[in-house]
Amino acid sequence: MDQRDGLSIHLGELVRAARLRAGRSQKELAAAAGISASYLNLLEHGRRALPATLLPRLAEALGVPLAELLPTPDPVLATRLLEALGSAPADGEGLEPERVRSLAQAQPELARAVVRLADAYARARESAETLAARLSERLDVGDLDAAPLPSDAVSNLLQRHQNHFPELEAAAERLWREAGLAAGDLERGLVRHLEARHGVRVGVVPPAALGRHVRRFVPASKDLLLSESLPAASRVFQLGHQLGLLEEAAALDRMTEAGLETPPARALGRVALANYFAAAVLMPYEPFLAAAEAERYDLELLENRFAANVEQVAHRLTTLRRPGREGVPFHFVRVDLAGNVSKRFSATGLHLGRIGSCARWAVHNAFLTPGRILVQVEEMPDGAAYLSIARTVTREARGFRVPRVVQAITLGCRLRDAPALVYAEGLDLERGRVPIGPTCRLCDRLDCEQRATPSLRHPLRIDVNARGVSFYAPP
Repeated sequence: MDQRDGLSIHLGELVRAARLRAGRSQKELAAAAGISASYLNLLEHGRRALPATLLPRLAEALGVPLAELLPTPDPVLATRLLEALGSAPADGEGLEPERVRSLAQAQPELARAVVRLADAYARARESAETLAARLSERLDVGDLDAAPLPSDAVSNLLQRHQNHFPELEAAAERLWREAGLAAGDLERGLVRHLEARHGVRVGVVPPAALGRHVRRFVPASKDLLLSESLPAASRVFQLGHQLGLLEEAAALDRMTEAGLETPPARALGRVALANYFAAAVLMPYEPFLAAAEAERYDLELLENRFAANVEQVAHRLTTLRRPGREGVPFHFVRVDLAGNVSKRFSATGLHLGRIGSCARWAVHNAFLTPGRILVQVEEMPDGAAYLSIARTVTREARGFRVPRVVQAITLGCRLRDAPALVYAEGLDLERGRVPIGPTCRLCDRLDCEQRATPSLRHPLRIDVNARGVSFYAPP
């Protein structure tokens, strides 16, 4: 039976710290206190509850006051440590509040060091984000890694590879053969393979059992827990994701270590590449490409045929870059209600900024017609034209009390490729183009009624006696 608790663990740590300060070995202290060295080792590591009657003997043997072996409560420090660990760039697993408070009491110097590091991290990140925002307003950020945040580093990695990873495609195809997967029974096949190959048991549990998570893998017990709030397509995707982490670990390490510099970026890169593998399992390359071409890239038909959701289908379409078997080149963007870009990739040459986009873009209008596909023909200031498809996507419902997360995605292609898409039917591709730009700060369209900031490409001229279509329109 595991007899550990937070207080026992940190009482033991206090004893160990005092022993090390005194320069005594476990064997020496154990002999002086009348206990065995193995028992002292268990006490110091919190594997046995430390009896109250033993503390005075340990203090006497060490020649220190008893108070030195007792934690001193500091509620302010404990609160600051909880805040610091809650905002740290890690998943925070196992950081129960009571254990954190015990740590703050037992190791105040360590707790203060962690708080200082968290404060320094927060300041550094804020500075980086501020610099990124300033640089993105002054330069073409497609040519400059202005903000080395993990999400940007991963986006750049995907862009460098044109969002196509042949090794993961081959691994997904191999999994289909080795696991004997069938299109109509994919979930059960993946569950069976996880248990047979890796000894992993899959359980679907109520959302409350997972807290804020929808998937949790416990390596020690080899349990993979999925929230029952996940629809079938998302459960299959998460099963594929876990298989990617287990079976393609070496490939994921190699790809992320070669292209990403920081541990957070590598961790996020592993997630992105495991997601890529999951999509390749859910929608195998050759069958998916054949269906996309036969159905003229109809998102909803592909969604139904492959039992996927529309965002998964749209994102998968951007990965069809196998030499000699390419699909239509697309760009893909996902935004939230505030216009923040959380996913971006471009194989069309369209500039996709890290911060902000054009208000005239169909992806923003999609929020006005939830669940419906909007089609738009767009023209950039340089004359480049695109066909875009935009639609809202809603994250899985996790119960009545949990707010729904609504985002919008857009999938676009160059106008010359538009005839391959069902969405081009009945459209006049030469007329009715909507003029758009990269961002307001980088756009030359001075007469835009939705301009929110002045253009960096033109000096700002204000006529107090005249008002244009926007505040920043030229007089």
